[in-house]
Amino acid sequence: MDEKKKRLPLQCPACDASLKVGRLFCGECGTEVCGNFDLPLLARLSEKEQQFILDFVKSSGSLKDMAKNIGVSYPTVRNILDDLIEKLIKMDV
Repeated sequence: MDEKKKRLPLQCPACDASLKVGRLFCGECGTEVCGNFDLPLLARLSEKEQQFILDFVKSSGSLKDMAKNIGVSYPTVRNILDDLIEKLIKMDV
C-alpha cells in the first residue's frame, strides 16, 4: 500500500494568507526553535513550480531538453519559465 506524501501547506485554510514557520525541532535530540520565520522563497512556490525548477536544474538549464522531456513546445517552456521568474521577483520584493 502506497503511503500518501504529506505536503507542506502554504496558505491559511481560514483566510488564505501566506503561512509562516513557527516551530522547528530536531527529531534526534528534541531541541526546539520557536519564533516567527518566513518560509524560504523556493518553499513558497507550488509543488508544480518547484518540480519545474528541479527539472530545469536537472536538464542543466536547457529549455530545449526540458521541452522534449515533458512533451511540450520550447515556447511553452519559455513562457512557464518567464512566468516563474516574474513571480519570484515579485515574491522577493
